Amino acid sequence: MSNTKRTPKREHFNTLLTLSEVKANPALVEFINHELELLDKKNSAEKRMTPTQMANEGIKGEILDGMEANRLYTITEIIKEIPACAEMTNQRVSALVRQLKDEGKVERIEEKRKAYFRLAH
Repeated sequence: MSNTKRTPKREHFNTLLTLSEVKANPALVEFINHELELLDKKNSAEKRMTPTQMANEGIKGEILDGMEANRLYTITEIIKEIPACAEMTNQRVSALVRQLKDEGKVERIEEKRKAYFRLAH
């Protein structure tokens, strides 16, 4: 195998658009422009959330609503006390709480090597 860098599709399409043979063929120009539009859509930041992601957002909202201010919670306590988490695994709740922490909505406090979470101030 060669170590040559692969040229992106967009670059190939833009190169084709500069060729006089392609410019002379309106159907080819239309096709290439359409392909470039599809690439733009594919790479756009406006990607839709999956049903699982939407469900997770709802659960994260319920976690926040169920937590009392200034109280420390373990993941196990969140599972026991928040109905939306009752049937969930420790790992899944932990992942959702970590996302909340990354969003700045929850703080993580470690005491004696045990992780606690509380609503961010």
